[in-house]
Amino acid sequence: MAMATTAPTTMSLASVTLEVADPDAAHRFYTAFGVDTHLRLRASESHSTGFRGFTLALTVSGPATVDGFLGDAVSAGATVLKPGAKSLWGYGGVVQAPDGTIWKVATSAKKDTGPATREIDEVVLLLGVEDVKASKQFYVGRGLSVARSFGGKYAEFAADDSHPVKLALYKRGGLAKDLGVPADGAGSHRIVLGGTAGAFTDPDGFAWEATTSLTTVPPAASSLS
Repeated sequence: MAMATTAPTTMSLASVTLEVADPDAAHRFYTAFGVDTHLRLRASESHSTGFRGFTLALTVSGPATVDGFLGDAVSAGATVLKPGAKSLWGYGGVVQAPDGTIWKVATSAKKDTGPATREIDEVVLLLGVEDVKASKQFYVGRGLSVARSFGGKYAEFAADDSHPVKLALYKRGGLAKDLGVPADGAGSHRIVLGGTAGAFTDPDGFAWEATTSLTTVPPAASSLS
């Protein structure tokens, strides 16, 4: 009799929850920024100083769209860490939201081929980790599938089409340098990741909780999610 085979366990990033001091104010900011549907918000007074060890990155179609998102963020209260500028890889800029979360907006295009839009092609959560290879193996062991990997510098995991945010790993020091901030930081990361493999904490202290999908949470209820 043939032995039954067990399908490998798979997991994906199903939700991203930012822990903020004022969920209502954060909801207003992220609505103006244009990313509110990609996030959950939760009230928290957890202590945190310096770099929190992660960034959320938006990939868009062209420089004009980058500038549009950056401008909307600044108008809503964000601080510019790196103004929009050309680089070897395209065009991008970095802002810090009033709640402290750092956002990068970028495109691989160096010139516009059309008018600015409000469309986001991709949202990536980049975790700054001490050892990319070790963290990658940790997540593979939890059921994530590697989509791309560049030695000990970067790893990106496959995303489920039903979940709008991709997960990637980057060296903490390199990520801080790319964002234009010192790498030092202490206290809470002020972010909770939701996945289908139960609750756990990764080697760099990023907390996961069990969830199935990302749904927009009204600001009045976000502190209870």
